[in-house]
Amino acid sequence: MAKNTLSFVCQNCGAAYNRWQGKCDACGEWNTLAEEDATGSVPVSIRSKRKGRTFALESLAGKSPDAPRLSSGMTELDRVTGGGFVRGSVLLVGGDPGIGKSTLLTQATSMLARAGHRIVYISGEEAVAQVRLRAERLGLSDAPVQLAAETSVEDIVSTLSEGAVPRLIVIDSIQTMWTDTVESAPGTVTQVRASAQALIRFAKKTGAAIILVGHVTKDGQIAGPRVVEHMVDAVLSFEGEGSQQFRILRAVKNRFGPTDEIGVFEMTGLGLREVTNPSELFLSERDLGTPGTAVFAGIEGTRPVLVELQALVAPTSLGTPRRAVVGWDPSRLSMVLAVLEAHCGVKLSGHDVYLNVAGGLRIHEPAADLAAAAALVSSLVNAQLPTDAVYFGEISLSGVVRPVAQTPARLKEAAKLGFSRAVLPESARGEAGGDAGLALNAVNSLTTLVAEIAARGSRRGDANAPAEKNATPARFRRGEG
Repeated sequence: MAKNTLSFVCQNCGAAYNRWQGKCDACGEWNTLAEEDATGSVPVSIRSKRKGRTFALESLAGKSPDAPRLSSGMTELDRVTGGGFVRGSVLLVGGDPGIGKSTLLTQATSMLARAGHRIVYISGEEAVAQVRLRAERLGLSDAPVQLAAETSVEDIVSTLSEGAVPRLIVIDSIQTMWTDTVESAPGTVTQVRASAQALIRFAKKTGAAIILVGHVTKDGQIAGPRVVEHMVDAVLSFEGEGSQQFRILRAVKNRFGPTDEIGVFEMTGLGLREVTNPSELFLSERDLGTPGTAVFAGIEGTRPVLVELQALVAPTSLGTPRRAVVGWDPSRLSMVLAVLEAHCGVKLSGHDVYLNVAGGLRIHEPAADLAAAAALVSSLVNAQLPTDAVYFGEISLSGVVRPVAQTPARLKEAAKLGFSRAVLPESARGEAGGDAGLALNAVNSLTTLVAEIAARGSRRGDANAPAEKNATPARFRRGEG
């Protein structure tokens, strides 16, 4: 019998090494290598000895029926999944501990079970009594969801194969599952990969939809969700701050629908409540008339979302000014600050800069550059921006404001919420059309916008006064606030 050889596998990215080392060369993480069996995994005694079968090959031409979907009964969840759960699909739902993943899935499975579908909830972390307590707190204890507390993948597959095929199966969580085909501890990369593969094979064979729950710790040490991302059909990320009651369900990967789609929920005492108009929610506590605030008209997936960007620029006594940002890419903020200083004469080297996206939303698109720059300059000169204006546009390194996608959708959402002005790139004026219902202020370069905001600052923050077309004030070039 061949002797088992050991290797050291990174628990963050899955890279394998012959010996232990402190840093993984593939992903750059420290202290993530764990010793595992390198012979693979399946013992010789249980390997299949059957010969390979032949299968039919088809051409690209032809019609394929649309994949039937199972609506969850929750509009926001269906939006993120692309219209519901596809038969035989496997979804991975990841998020920080305590963010509300189990609560969301308990509500979804209860609605489906009440609709007459066979729904199975397998918990590997909690006992059945604990799951029942959560259902009672949410008022869903009467839903005919079938519960079990089990971690053996072989036992789970054997049990689910009896009787009618379940329409939806929830595995909470994949890190607790284990299979006896590999000799590794539960939660390791090898064990998670093998367990996920067995469940995916069962889903494709029977047509049951499976949801795998994956935990992501604050330091990112657990590698389970990252390893199985390429194996599943969709990856959903549940985001939110502990101090905020808002939760964002984002589609990172979806083979059956659009990516970067979001669903917005509000955490209440009775569970998660769907938010049908997230723009109105994010702007509900908006600081009207305060310098350093600008409304950004963004796009999340296929949905336009309006959110407030808050900036604070204050003189610093430190040798190295602070740059803090919440909800946006810090590298993007550094680029905008560099463009303001290089092309607009705005000296910020002696100021601390803070930028925050209100409501706990995380913005990924570069269209927020123009809104962030407007908020920063407004805070620097203590000038109030128009309260009825929205901003969007990408800033290039040369200071030119570049167009962004889906301009009509952004303007339509702004008009629906009562905004009457829009500051957008000059090249997007034609795409906006004349039926937007908004007064369009098209800017070709960032210098033009800075001059307009500076004029408002010189008029003591009169937000309703018309902007004057003048050059960048000399006090910017001297570095005076």
